[in-house]
Amino acid sequence: MDKLLIVDDDIGIQKQLKWSLADYSVVFASDREQAISALRLHEPKVILLDLGLPPDAANASEGLQALEQMLALSPFVKVIVITGNDDHQVSLDAIAKGAYDFYQKPIDAEVINIIVARAFGLATIEQENRDIRELGGVDSGIIGNSEIMDKLRNMVKRIAPTEITALLLGESGTGKEVIANAIHQQSNRHNKPFIAINCASIPETLLESELFGFEKGAFTGAHKTTKGKIEMAQNGTLFLDEIGDMPFNLQAKLLRFLQERIIERIGGRQEIAVDVRVICATNQNLLQMVTEKSFREDLYYRISEIVIPIAPLKDREYDVLILAQYFLLQYAQDYNLKLKGFSDEAVSALKSYSWPGNIRELQNKIKSAVIMATSAQINADDLGFYEELDGELCLDFNLRTIREKAESKAIQQAFALAEGNMSKTAQMLGITRPTLYGLVDKYGLQFKPIEN
Repeated sequence: MDKLLIVDDDIGIQKQLKWSLADYSVVFASDREQAISALRLHEPKVILLDLGLPPDAANASEGLQALEQMLALSPFVKVIVITGNDDHQVSLDAIAKGAYDFYQKPIDAEVINIIVARAFGLATIEQENRDIRELGGVDSGIIGNSEIMDKLRNMVKRIAPTEITALLLGESGTGKEVIANAIHQQSNRHNKPFIAINCASIPETLLESELFGFEKGAFTGAHKTTKGKIEMAQNGTLFLDEIGDMPFNLQAKLLRFLQERIIERIGGRQEIAVDVRVICATNQNLLQMVTEKSFREDLYYRISEIVIPIAPLKDREYDVLILAQYFLLQYAQDYNLKLKGFSDEAVSALKSYSWPGNIRELQNKIKSAVIMATSAQINADDLGFYEELDGELCLDFNLRTIREKAESKAIQQAFALAEGNMSKTAQMLGITRPTLYGLVDKYGLQFKPIEN
């Protein structure tokens, strides 16, 4: 049971609250000193605080001091202040000092339970968000807590301080550049350039000049001497993505650079020494390409001093949920939206889907879902999964749930057709405006209504 700290010197109120909040493990304190001790000992997520504490029970000064002290010790705790004072300014002062919510006596069991439950829900979500941000450590940027990702983070940590040339093998969208950047950030070159180039995205005729640079007049349009990506990565890290798509005739020049650590610009005669760490990546089977003579064998063994396999998203256990929540937080902040997480059906959809596009596909889906969401939680419709999963979801056929979903969807459609006018929306639905507002609040719909 979640621990709930109640700070109140009235024994009668204590008994009433304990009876009303039977779903929680309740801890009591009668004054500020006891409250601070209980906070240190029990570390509750939620606190009910009566502002009228002794020795100044007639005023709120002692309660406000207790509030400030508790938030200083535990910044993330949700404090719900309780007051018997009709002066709302006291409650507003408490909110200004960091209280989560306020409640005015007398105690109503149903109302206080709703407020406390919401506080615990928010505290849990915020804790999950903080845990997500810490997964993998600040330096790695490799998000996930599956055994596969733990091994990957450990491998990155071990090879990063060395100069070994790594080959990252994984499907498209698995985060190969993220892993390469993690190696760079944990290396001795972390404050030097990290230069990435995708060998598949640059035409064959331009790739050589992109990598090695060119001298002025080397070809038509070469109006000035230009450094290539290899030189730009001097003292840092060069990431060659999709190296399997590098033209065969250019592979020999790349091999010479890797062996001798010197380059020549196109049209140049001077050898230029470079100090660059190289990381390569591909989604192709290079050994098969070596057999087929489409990739040089000597280059393969030069770039694969250590091979790091990167698992597809479908093989990473529950990492899909961690990544989904991470992207949700990111995009909700970018678009200034208040989204709290995913519905049960959305979670089921995220876990059931095979993710052929891996993390890139997940990132795109979450981004679009954040934009399309009309309630506090992202549902399976927002993710666009009902059609794609072809019945794989385990749907809830509870009649009440189905009716509520139908009402929510009808309100959203009517609101869109009424172009945000609440009066027209209510008229189209055949209900009064107060009833409409009640339903909007019930389903947590996030509308920006306009009125006549």
